[in-house]
Amino acid sequence: MNTVYSRANTCFDFLTNVMMTLALGCYITTVLIDTSVPVDIRVTKVMLRNVYNVTGFGEPCDMVYITFNLSADLQPLFNWNVLQLYIYVYAEYATRKNVLNQVMLLDKTVYRGKDTLYFRDQKSKYFFCDDGNGLRAHENITLTLSWNIIPVAGSLAIVNGNGYTSLPFPKTYETPTSYL
Repeated sequence: MNTVYSRANTCFDFLTNVMMTLALGCYITTVLIDTSVPVDIRVTKVMLRNVYNVTGFGEPCDMVYITFNLSADLQPLFNWNVLQLYIYVYAEYATRKNVLNQVMLLDKTVYRGKDTLYFRDQKSKYFFCDDGNGLRAHENITLTLSWNIIPVAGSLAIVNGNGYTSLPFPKTYETPTSYL
């Protein structure tokens, strides 16, 4: 019973219990911290086109080119249990085909030390396409900034920012040469 292997097993078991206790303490001390901050999103340019063959099925669909300004102070989100933030801007709207549509426009990983998020005239990183003609003259498209807090220990939190913008889309389509 007093072999080297049994003593190593006892030490490993003790260290594992200590690490689990420290991880639980890390989670408990930060679980009740407010993880929302004010966000300012302003859309500067919206261009709407009706394009073919984007989906691969040959049916026309609405495609939006959107440019926006975004600012948020992320410093209150970082504490000693936060490794990084995964932020994303998405558009949310409803059409006759679908009750809820969510399209991601931009995503980014923010590491500790980057306290302020500021984009000026930022174009969407991903295509903003609808599966039909539901975006032309749509009255309520909402842009929201959200983030996932990636912790050292604990659960992955998904948080919406305190701020969004709603806007109507144009009633007419742009010609292909007007965007260039």
